[in-house]
Order: sequence, then C-alpha cells, then structure tokens
Amino acid sequence: MPELKKKVTLESTLKSADTEEFIDIYFYRPIGFRWALLFRHLGITPNPVTVASIFIGMIAGVFFYYEDLKTNVIGMLLLMLANSLDSADGQLARMTDNKSRLGRLLDGLAGSFWFIVIHVALCLRLQNQGFGSWIWVLGIASGLSHMLQAQQADYYRNVHLYFIKGANGSELDNSADLKTALDKLSWKLNFWKKLPQAFYHNYTRQQEVLSPKLQKLMAVIRSRFHNNLPAWLVTEFREVHKPLMKYTNIVQFNTRVIFLFFCIFINKLWLYFIFDIVVLNTVMIYMIVKQEGISNHFYKKLMLPPV
Repeated sequence: MPELKKKVTLESTLKSADTEEFIDIYFYRPIGFRWALLFRHLGITPNPVTVASIFIGMIAGVFFYYEDLKTNVIGMLLLMLANSLDSADGQLARMTDNKSRLGRLLDGLAGSFWFIVIHVALCLRLQNQGFGSWIWVLGIASGLSHMLQAQQADYYRNVHLYFIKGANGSELDNSADLKTALDKLSWKLNFWKKLPQAFYHNYTRQQEVLSPKLQKLMAVIRSRFHNNLPAWLVTEFREVHKPLMKYTNIVQFNTRVIFLFFCIFINKLWLYFIFDIVVLNTVMIYMIVKQEGISNHFYKKLMLPPV
C-alpha cells in the first residue's frame, strides 16, 4: 500500500499517554497531527519541519522586545505556531517511521533557540524600562536553568518510554555507544556528519551526569536483560515512575509559556526570570531526587541474590 494512503490515527502518533500533558493532548497534538498529515502528503520529512519551528520560534521572541501589547500577542501566536510544528515533527517521524539522531538533537535544541531569543528580547526591554545591566545575569541564569530543566525532563520521559515500550519505543541513548560511533568518524572526512553527533553525545552525557544512580540501574538492565525487560519490572517501574511525568511536564513548554504570557500582560517581565530560577528549578531538583530514589530502589532489587 502506498505510504500516502496508509491510515493513521492521532493516538498512533503520540509517544505515550503516560508522558503526554493535558494541553498537548487536547490542543497541540491534534494541531500537530493535521500538520503532520499535510507534510506527509507533500513529502516533507521531519527535520525541515523542526528547522521551520526553530526559525518561527526565534522570530516570535523578537516580538516580545516591544512594549506594544498587540505586537506581543503576535509573538505569542507565533510561539504557539512554532510549538505546534515542534509537535508535528515528532508525530510525522512516528507516522512515517523516519526517526534519526539528528532529528532528536534538533528537536531537543529547538526550545533552547526560541528561549535564547526570548531572553535577549526581555533583557533589552527591561533595560529600556530602566533596569541596570545586572538584569542580564538574571536572564542568563534563567536561560541556563531552562536548558537544564528541559534536558532532564526529556531524558526522564525517554527512560519511562524505554521501560513501557522497549528500546524501539523510546529515543533513549547512552553516551558510551554514541562515543563509539563518534570515534569512527573523522573530523577531516566527515565533519558535517560528525559535528551534530558530537553535540548529541555531549547532550546525552550531560543528562547522564545528573543521574548517576539511574546509570547504574541501566547498566545492570542492559547487561542482564539486553533490552528485553521482564514483565514484572515493566509493571512495577511504570507504577512508581508514572507520577514523575507530571513534573517533567511542568518544567517544559506549557507551564513556563503560560507564566511568560502572564508576565507580558502585566508588564512585569523580571517575574518570569524569578519563576524560572526559583520555582521551576525547585521542581527540577525534586524531579532529579525522586528519579534517583526510584532508580536506586530498582537497582537494589535487581542486585538481591535470587531466592
């Protein structure tokens, strides 16, 4: 059957009901699904969609520099469009079975590019309002916090998908395997192929550094089960790990953007930086501590001598 005529449903393009957020399920995913169907019909692959979302999101950030609320609303709509395209690229990849590590890297970086421009625009606007150059310290701290939060949330989601859907149902990689593949490429002969893989290796390594107990658990699982997880482990892990998914959702797009829009409407932009640094970092720290506790529990259970 030709690819363009293959029947697909919205549900088939979702990662998992466990990891999806309410706003995404009822707003961004249905819109993304329609985009994905259109792109599939036009023969457009996921990576160009991701690149388009990056540029639209960056353009949206520029609109937040201006004091005019109507201009800001245009920026809000553009940012929502960018996020719908960011949703569509993953849905299109699952719809057409066209996944790649480059796509995963671009998808992971998309939000970072958007918010770099947004933070620069907000800092410049705050300086125009009379804030000193110290506001850049707050803006940079908030930006770095955002990247760290999104990075770990993305990692924990893929860990969850690995346990409930297996290696083929998640995008979970490990830095050791990525390093082996990276070392086979030459900077001289394979520069443009090696460069994104080097970034992706570093991205994955940063995720692992903040989850040492999870790495111990994954090492045992890979050596003992070779990605064929026993049913009892899948069931028990899902039960205790699923509540963590709501925290990964909080530190990603929707919560922060709702608060960003609120701060723009009341023209108290510095509040967004404080929210990012204080509130969302607190959620991230709790998320990391909780994840490490879960990982340690299952590591100890797997290391017990057989009865």
